[in-house]
Amino acid sequence: MEKSIIRVLVVDDYEPWRLFISTTLKTRPELQVIGEALDGLEAVHRAQKLQPDLILLDIGLPTLNGIEAARQIRQLSPESKILFVSENHSWDIAQEALRSGGSGYIVKSDAGSDLLRGVEAVLKGKRFISRSLAGHDLGNLNGYTVDNPHYQKVVAPIPLQKVEIAHHHDAGFYADDRSLLNGLTHFIGTALRIGNAAIVVATESHREGLLPRLQAYGLDVGAAIEQGRYIALDAAETVSAFMVNDLPDPARFLQAADNLIKVAGDAAEAEYPRVSICGECDPPLWTIGNGEAAIQLEQLWNKITNTYNVDVLCAYPLKSLQGSRNSDMFQRICAAHSAVHFR
Repeated sequence: MEKSIIRVLVVDDYEPWRLFISTTLKTRPELQVIGEALDGLEAVHRAQKLQPDLILLDIGLPTLNGIEAARQIRQLSPESKILFVSENHSWDIAQEALRSGGSGYIVKSDAGSDLLRGVEAVLKGKRFISRSLAGHDLGNLNGYTVDNPHYQKVVAPIPLQKVEIAHHHDAGFYADDRSLLNGLTHFIGTALRIGNAAIVVATESHREGLLPRLQAYGLDVGAAIEQGRYIALDAAETVSAFMVNDLPDPARFLQAADNLIKVAGDAAEAEYPRVSICGECDPPLWTIGNGEAAIQLEQLWNKITNTYNVDVLCAYPLKSLQGSRNSDMFQRICAAHSAVHFR
């Protein structure tokens, strides 16, 4: 991203969300919010007047929806890059948003970790989509044209290798079993629903608790298991298989992970398959006071996310916390992740 000032227009009808976006952007001095709009028609007028470098645009707007607003903005402010930020998880909607002139699409639930990455990507001329939409075929977006030379300059067909999809190694801290299972259900369910694969490493009670929730999520878990797209493993047994002298052995861990990811990835049905991995490998180590082993294991997960097309969610029950959130060990655990969530 260029260090010169990037002028940003924020469009959303929900004030707390506009505040969140502005606060997030302020962490990058070069990103300057020069205006806000509360509805689609106002967004068109302000874009024409301000000619911003970047527009962060919601879809569900009053008076004029974001997709139609984007089409008009392309005519009136052709040099502005548009990054959609919407709560809508529908790939059909995201696809139409990208066709209307958007350089990227971020699902609001992913914005905590994806917003700045998405901004950086689109400013570099790349397309960016949230991990919630990963696995969809972007190929049919290439070749989409309109009779506007400026539009062509901004959103002409982009090679698939330039499409940037965020990879994550996140930590989730959950108040109780219910919130933990809800978090894992959303993470796994999103992957399976779009044809990707999921690997779950959890306690027996949590593995059993996930099944009815995934069924209620509208998934045929039995079919996913049979296809090999859903792999469930016991946390204690999995950890013990790669521990040597109370520390994770890198070679054993990476070999085991490689085998599992290849099996799950081969079973995925998506055009560009990804594997979502979640569970409780690290919390048992932390709970018994072996924090150093937990840290080393988190570092190994970072190697995995840097090597494979995967997303990782480490689920920590809050009751497993050793000491306060200000402790050195807790801070090191958090620092080993791309994002930290509390539920």
